[in-house]
Amino acid sequence: MAATEDRDADLRGRVAMLNQLLLCVILVVIVLAVAVTDRAADHSLLLVATVIVLAGGAATLVVPWARIARAWVYVIPLADIVAIGLARSEQHLLGIELLWAFPVMWMATLGLTAFLTAAALVLVEFGAIIALAGASGSAVSYLLPAAVIVAIGVTSYVSSRRYRAQRVLLDKQTALLSGALSRAQGHEELMTDVLDAVDFGVIRITADGEVSVFNEALGRIQRSIPGFGRLDRPIGDAYAADGVTLIEEPDRPLRRALRGELFENEVIWFGPPDQPRTALSMTARQLRSGDGAPAGCVIVARDVTAELTALRARDRLVSSISHELRTPLTSVLGYIDLAIDHLDRPDDAARDLDVAAKNGERLLEIIADILAASSTSRGSIDLTISPKQIDVAELVQQAAEAWRARAAYTSISIDATDVLPASAWADAARIRQVVDNLVSNAVKYNVDGGSIAVRTSSDGTSTFIDVQDTGVGISAEDQRRLFEQYFRARRDVEGSGLGLSISRDIVRAHGGDITVRSAPGTGSTFTVRLPAQPRGQGDRELHA
Repeated sequence: MAATEDRDADLRGRVAMLNQLLLCVILVVIVLAVAVTDRAADHSLLLVATVIVLAGGAATLVVPWARIARAWVYVIPLADIVAIGLARSEQHLLGIELLWAFPVMWMATLGLTAFLTAAALVLVEFGAIIALAGASGSAVSYLLPAAVIVAIGVTSYVSSRRYRAQRVLLDKQTALLSGALSRAQGHEELMTDVLDAVDFGVIRITADGEVSVFNEALGRIQRSIPGFGRLDRPIGDAYAADGVTLIEEPDRPLRRALRGELFENEVIWFGPPDQPRTALSMTARQLRSGDGAPAGCVIVARDVTAELTALRARDRLVSSISHELRTPLTSVLGYIDLAIDHLDRPDDAARDLDVAAKNGERLLEIIADILAASSTSRGSIDLTISPKQIDVAELVQQAAEAWRARAAYTSISIDATDVLPASAWADAARIRQVVDNLVSNAVKYNVDGGSIAVRTSSDGTSTFIDVQDTGVGISAEDQRRLFEQYFRARRDVEGSGLGLSISRDIVRAHGGDITVRSAPGTGSTFTVRLPAQPRGQGDRELHA
């Protein structure tokens, strides 16, 4: 409301200034013309009229119309009517009364009362001038200019009323449009918030091929797949769901969607197979306008890399476990059958049963590793350790003796001469499990005729266990993944890929760590660091 009043006041000021300045210019021109052409006559009334009009013009420039009452605006055009009447009183200035049209039109824009006041004043003043002058002739000829001026005022009043009605209508339409715009903006913000809240990327492509909508999830996808969702630049290699079949640019999802094709949950891999890559599940839907014409499409993309990687890992795990369990179990059953056949030869039967027992122990190790890994919580085993002060040298010696027979099958020697007394605050059973895993790997990944050296040492703060082999070594790339669950550097060597992961979790739960130094062809050295002194009391839970 206040804004409307301010606008009306500003409009009154502009109208007053334009009308008055125009009248001032015309009257000054008349004064100059009269001064040049009729110097002998007395023009005092004309000069008074000019001064009054010029004073009104000055007022329109300096009066603050927004801070005074609207009725004060009437003063200037009424003063103009009086001034023009004074000028018309000079008989030789016939026709100057037509200048009344300016203040009358101005008053007509201010309302009916103002117009009637101006018209009455013109008629009264013009009639008085004619009466005082004692003019003869037809009254119609004298009143005709006044009638024309009143008619002009009526036309101006009607036009003003029409303008006001149109302005009121425009104001209402503006208010309606503003409300509609505000609601549309609110709906747009709500839609944006909803789209940004979901965890899948949304792309809206118009019928002209322009991307008009996208959300935050799409931005995250674009960080892993630069250029995704854009039609003006390539985004690198794309592969079908099998991960190896290359998809050409015309057959990629965005291009197909633009051609009007529909697809749902189509898996696309982005990036070469030998590098880190991202998998997206993509769905396309076509849009139609109100008249049924094509209006573009919407594409939904969801990052399913973790899901597909987990499924593939599960398949590999099932395959690996099947193989790992089948081999020792087949051996156990086979040697038991041999032992049954050799019941009449006790020595042979005992040897067969010993081999079956060793394979049974191997089977138990694999099952224990799988059970430990299956109870993981975000990648770490969930076990209980009961640390106490122990001598790790005794554990290492026991592990070395336990694996000597197995190492002897491939002429591998185990050297424990550097196993020195070293105290540690640890769970003996868990540390024995760790040492067994490390020595087992040193045997499996060694070369025929190779050697293994185990050592223990302490600096008073930490206790160290070293397992060094002369095996094939480990590449730098494999070392980065060595402690991941189910990772195996070599597929031709039996194992579940869980031993090192479990061992590191056990050691870290003690407050220590496992490190490795290796290079292809030079063997490997695994170092276990444990606290030499207590760091807390009671049992501790290993959690992720």
